Amino acid sequence: MGSTTMPLSRTLTRSLLAGCIAAALMSTAHAQSTNTDNAKNKKATELQTVVVTGTRSFDRTEADSMAPIDVLSPQDLKNTGATNLASALRTLLPSLNFPQPSVTDATDATQPAQLRGLSPDQTLVLINGKRQHSTAVLNTNGSLGRGSSPVDLNAIPINAIDHIEVLRDGAAAQYGSDAIAGVINVILKGGAKHGSASITGGQYDTGDGDTWHGGADGGFKLGDGGWVHLSANYMHQDPTNRAGPDPRYPADPTYNTVTFHYGLPQTKAKQAAINLQYDLTPNAQLYAFSLFNKRNVSSQGFFRSLSTYASQYPNAVAQYPGGYLPVENSAIRDDSEVLGVRGKVAGWNYDVSYNTGGNHWKMHTSNTWNYSLGANSPTVFQIGTLTNRENLLNADFSRDVHFPGMDAPVTVAWGLEYRHEKFEIKQGDGASYACGPVLGASGYPSCGGQVFSGYTPNDAGSHSRHNRSIYLDLESDLTNKFSAGLAVRNEHYSDFGGTTSWKASGRYAFNDTVAARATVSTGFRAPSLQQEYYSSTATNFVNTGSGLVPVQIRTFPVDDPAAQALGAQPLKPEKSHNYSFGLVFTPANGLYATLDAYQIDIDNRIILSGNLTGSAVQTYLMSAGFTDVGGGRFFTNAVDTRTRGADLVATYPWYLQSGSTVKFTGGMNYNKTDIRKIANNPPQLGLAGLTLPIIDRQEQGRITVGTPRTKTFVGADWSVNHWTFHSQATRYGTWTSRGSSASSDQTFSAKVLLDLSVSYAQSGWTFTLGGNNVTNVYPEKNDANNNYHGILTYPLTSPYGFSGAYYYGSVAYDW
Repeated sequence: MGSTTMPLSRTLTRSLLAGCIAAALMSTAHAQSTNTDNAKNKKATELQTVVVTGTRSFDRTEADSMAPIDVLSPQDLKNTGATNLASALRTLLPSLNFPQPSVTDATDATQPAQLRGLSPDQTLVLINGKRQHSTAVLNTNGSLGRGSSPVDLNAIPINAIDHIEVLRDGAAAQYGSDAIAGVINVILKGGAKHGSASITGGQYDTGDGDTWHGGADGGFKLGDGGWVHLSANYMHQDPTNRAGPDPRYPADPTYNTVTFHYGLPQTKAKQAAINLQYDLTPNAQLYAFSLFNKRNVSSQGFFRSLSTYASQYPNAVAQYPGGYLPVENSAIRDDSEVLGVRGKVAGWNYDVSYNTGGNHWKMHTSNTWNYSLGANSPTVFQIGTLTNRENLLNADFSRDVHFPGMDAPVTVAWGLEYRHEKFEIKQGDGASYACGPVLGASGYPSCGGQVFSGYTPNDAGSHSRHNRSIYLDLESDLTNKFSAGLAVRNEHYSDFGGTTSWKASGRYAFNDTVAARATVSTGFRAPSLQQEYYSSTATNFVNTGSGLVPVQIRTFPVDDPAAQALGAQPLKPEKSHNYSFGLVFTPANGLYATLDAYQIDIDNRIILSGNLTGSAVQTYLMSAGFTDVGGGRFFTNAVDTRTRGADLVATYPWYLQSGSTVKFTGGMNYNKTDIRKIANNPPQLGLAGLTLPIIDRQEQGRITVGTPRTKTFVGADWSVNHWTFHSQATRYGTWTSRGSSASSDQTFSAKVLLDLSVSYAQSGWTFTLGGNNVTNVYPEKNDANNNYHGILTYPLTSPYGFSGAYYYGSVAYDW
């Protein structure tokens, strides 16, 4: 890839890493012996850390939780070398997948992650135990997460995080909609006595993708009874590009040069967080926290070659005599605010809070053209704005109740919640979607700005709903060996009615070393407002089995008469049944290991249909007034799926006689999703008797084989004197990208990536040099059916991206 000359940053980083390792090895000879019992006691304390996710109990720990839960520390996050949360979680969690696609419109800017191979919007995200809002963006192109509007994990500043609790189990009965695959609970830093500051710089092996990341956090007292903790973060990332040369048009001036951008986008992010609490009385505490994220992302669409418009649009030739690469500029803004009071009254613990949060996405395109406007076409268009706002009012109550004949109390928890959601589409400027007087070769105008047409007045609108919920949660240690829990939750939505979910959990300790745990639950996910009401027209490159072809695709809301003529029907909530069984091993030598098997059945799964194209579709759409559209799609409850898998997670500390410690970590996930049922094709009255499958084989492939079936990692951290050495090898299993026919399917082989870093700490300062994917592993290249003339070199579904080795250095100070 790129120049054969090794970039200076790569040479310096490798040399410095080697020097640091040599220096530390020399210092080991002079290490003093220490009492390893202290280190072992520290490990025991870590396993007894109280967790707050998936339980209402006051003393449940990671080791004795009735459902599988991972606790990730700030040091775990730092060791990944990642500058955003989703990348860090991809490294730390064997069941999390985070591809970083390119040329996928707004998905380039939001990059969703998925847990256990399920849809990104089937994982619930909490901040300090409070529901985080989803993004307004709907992922509509051919990437994993297609059709979802999940929480934007990268909107959470990584330096504001105290720790993360990841519940790998269904929890809709405890938390409500979306918690089918699991729950990610981000706990913010708090307190007045500590803080940190850091700066990190990095670059990819090929010399591009320069990244700078700086942040600071610190706490202050609020009088005698409180504190406030502030965090701020800034990140700048230059783009990477792995596109191949463009061989399509020998007569063009750009022939056989790199015309596309295919890689990470240019990103600039500013983030901040505030977390505070204040004791109003001995039994009442005021708390509040807020997060803010502003991110600007510039990505590109497909290159428009001169030969594709030279004979039809002379005004475009005058503006772009050599072709042009349209740019999509996303401006993203997130805010979250929570204000609450918690305390104790009449023996009950209470927590009453108000939560508001939203996402604002605005796009403008540049270096583009509206052919139908001729010489009057601008080169910059305001495409429009998507906003999503959620407001919640919670009241939670809990207490321990002692019943006769029971040695341990029963934790009784109950609560109420009201949630209001609003999704809004604001139209773009007139030129962004205009159908002007200039006609193309087809006899019809090519309407709207190239790469992404603006939202029209018909697209624009404001949509809202509300829901009310009530829950009851019981949990107790019934004996000194057996713990059990039962939760039930009822929710009623204003747009589709009510649903009730339940969960039963249990844990049995055979002895101090081995315990078994199991859960059975039902769950649901309500259709998002985006899935119900999103509407747009954009150029998609559709894989027809013989290559990618540009087609104007209309995404219809399900209540649009045109969509109903193509087969759209009102959406229903997804329903799930979750089952898990696991073993926990905690022998006295410090080993902590868990093995959990699971099954997740989802009925009425909401899917964005395949791109319905062809002459019959186009003829119908033209008759309905969509003269410039070649295909359509919509959301539908199309499939029932079954996901089966297992997670193995382990840690083990090795205490050396020199006083140093090696901490080994490992994890493995096996995950397989099958489609149990595909809904019968609905009536397609607009197709004059022709039947087109709503769910095509490409979408079926994304669900069943689009992610690796296995992912495994093994890591080690060696701490000796002031030095810490970190290493992790991660193996990603095979996955398949399906085309419209079997001839265009491609399976990609398993790969192993190696991450290394070395740190030196002294007097609060920490200096780190590291590299991720230091062996410079890339996925296999796309074959001729999938590489668009050799330009799109690597699969956009790659679970570890396709940018190659990344080297970085950082300086941090903690107090």
